[in-house]
Amino acid sequence: MKVLVPIKRVIDYNVKVRVKADNSNVDLANVKMALNPFCEIAVEEAVRLKEAGTATEVIVVSIGNKSCQEQLRTALALGADRAIHIDTELTFDALNIAKLLQKIVEEEQPQLVILGKQSIDSDNNQTGQMLGALTGFSQGTFASEIKVVGEKINVTREVDSGLQTVALTLPAIVTTDLRLNEPRYASLPNIMKAKRKPLVVKLAADFGIDLTPRTQLLKVSPPKERQAGIIVESIDELVEKLRNEAKVIS
Repeated sequence: MKVLVPIKRVIDYNVKVRVKADNSNVDLANVKMALNPFCEIAVEEAVRLKEAGTATEVIVVSIGNKSCQEQLRTALALGADRAIHIDTELTFDALNIAKLLQKIVEEEQPQLVILGKQSIDSDNNQTGQMLGALTGFSQGTFASEIKVVGEKINVTREVDSGLQTVALTLPAIVTTDLRLNEPRYASLPNIMKAKRKPLVVKLAADFGIDLTPRTQLLKVSPPKERQAGIIVESIDELVEKLRNEAKVIS
């Protein structure tokens, strides 16, 4: 079984995000970038399927400029077999990303596509579902457990009321939730091996897709700064402030 894992380059989750002075976007100058945490979980799950003998090959793909090859090499160091870089200087919305991934699916013919449920920068949670609609593959989102049973894959999903298990007929698309697994750290030998693994570059413009964006970024604003709290000396003082200042009790 061939597994395809789309991944994304994002600001490291430990970094405090800064907004540009003109509010046009997030400031990426001299900012540490990393593999999106949900994508990292997807790579780990694909590698585990290969280690279990269920998957035969793990392919990672990323869309962006040359910088995203760093994250592709990271995924290769984590255990992926080869990488595809769709090179572009443009920023795409979820639909155009899904269209490009559809072309890769048509070329590679994977039996399973695993991707993070969302990226931590845009938080759209749309690409997996859109890719499922474009390819016609069965899909299971928000997966906390994956089990391959013959020609089907059982996906336990995290839903509002608890857990739901669905059986998907392959080929299928699965999006990962936080509790699916604990990603491994790349060892130094595997980091060195990753430098020699195949990484193919394809131009986004060569796929013959209308990549006109359907959405436009108007403004990016930082959240309002919270006021510092105060320490009260007694319960009576707390009640008094809640009643007279905050006016949340009567």
